[in-house]
Amino acid sequence: MKIAILGAGAWGAALTVPLSKQHDVRLWARDPSRAAEMAVSRRTAYLADISIPDAVRVTADAATALAGAELALVTAPTAGLRDTLVLVRSAAQGVPVVWGCKGFERASGCLPHEVAADVLGEGARFGALSGPSFALEVARGLPTAVTLASTDAAFARSTAQTLHQRNLRVYFSDDVVGVEVGGAVKNVMAIATGIAEALGLGLNARAALITRGLAEVTRLGVRLGGRRETFMGLAGAGDLILTCTGELSRNRRVGLALGRGEQLDAILAGLGHIAEGVHTAREVESRAGAAGIDMPITGAVCDVLFRGVAPRDAVEQLLARDPKAES
Repeated sequence: MKIAILGAGAWGAALTVPLSKQHDVRLWARDPSRAAEMAVSRRTAYLADISIPDAVRVTADAATALAGAELALVTAPTAGLRDTLVLVRSAAQGVPVVWGCKGFERASGCLPHEVAADVLGEGARFGALSGPSFALEVARGLPTAVTLASTDAAFARSTAQTLHQRNLRVYFSDDVVGVEVGGAVKNVMAIATGIAEALGLGLNARAALITRGLAEVTRLGVRLGGRRETFMGLAGAGDLILTCTGELSRNRRVGLALGRGEQLDAILAGLGHIAEGVHTAREVESRAGAAGIDMPITGAVCDVLFRGVAPRDAVEQLLARDPKAES
């Protein structure tokens, strides 16, 4: 299959490694100078010790990347999804699209599939690829399992089968809302667990945060139309556990830095990557409020990120909540 990977960040570069073993892959980078440098060096700053396979053509021209493509795999962050889909619509109208971003669109509060429906229109085939998957481990060929979800069940099944490999196992689902909500909200929970770790609250607290965080993810996801069982799977509990505990988690690193008293602007400037949970937190809180969903951990993260509440004070407010039945 001819696959155009649109976005040359860590995730896009990582996917070139396994996918180019079986498919004809082109990698699109928005910045022409960066694309030219990558085409020669076969390296990206996001994954410094990983080589982009020689068989992969790197280009800054979207039309070239998409020429003859049978699948467009968008690996841009959520903030760049809409613009990238516009490029797909212009250069290769009708090509199926799968994205790997995890978040709610800023300002609109849309999930990625809602953005895709708006840009690509009725009849377009598209889906979300999500699950516990650090880009570096995928590039190194370490075993990884993810879920490809689409409201078009046949498309989800066939595309998952096409991308599936021994060390990149791709399951399929028709619960695109559940898969996307799980992938988005777990980043907010990872910020919370990073804060707790930096404050020295211990492993008991981390386990409690992950568990109660999963309850928040599930409540919101079900209200938005997802299925409860999806949140017990790879795109729910699996991705949440990885992001809250893994050393490679950008959102956990943001939480760690906040817990140490660092300022958000400085944290993001030094990160070198986009931490989707920072902007997603505000949209999650907004959608939860509109839906009447109680999400205290999300609220506490927003207090720290946007309302000037000290991390330890936010934790104290959570601990001061009245006891209630577990649900």
